[in-house]
Amino acid sequence: MLQGKNIVLRAIEPEDLNFLFDTENNQDFWEVSGTVSPFSKHILKQYIANAHQSIFEALQLRFIIEVNNTPVGMIDLFDFDPIHHRAGIGIIILPTFERQGYASEALELLISYSFNTLQLHQLYANITADNNRSIQLFTHKNFRKVGCKKDWIYSKNIYKDELLFQLINTHE
Repeated sequence: MLQGKNIVLRAIEPEDLNFLFDTENNQDFWEVSGTVSPFSKHILKQYIANAHQSIFEALQLRFIIEVNNTPVGMIDLFDFDPIHHRAGIGIIILPTFERQGYASEALELLISYSFNTLQLHQLYANITADNNRSIQLFTHKNFRKVGCKKDWIYSKNIYKDELLFQLINTHE
């Protein structure tokens, strides 16, 4: 468990099944997660059952973002590459809890964990060009825009550019 001032980042628990079911099946999040069909509770139970695997086995790691014992979102490390010491970051905050600083604090905790515990050299985030809040969040945490993939995401009958942001650990 990673403890912040206002939030906790914790491992997934069996009791999170309904939270995961509701969040993963919320079509508003599908664009950023790359989801194209709903998840069954059966599949999510299997995912939870395997969540004990270390990031070195699963090559990904998900934390529940919790405030006062209430899940408010999730933050993930994905595409973990132990050879090149890098991973991607994804974050979702439920709409009810947006704009309260939880994403910023969760990102700060995960950056510290990634660089200090996992000894990563860099983190990256893929953000659609129209997602101004995410762009602001990541640039505020010193991620730098390093590229643009033109017409990369097809969503709601339009193509969107996807921006690549990186944060390189300069304190190694």
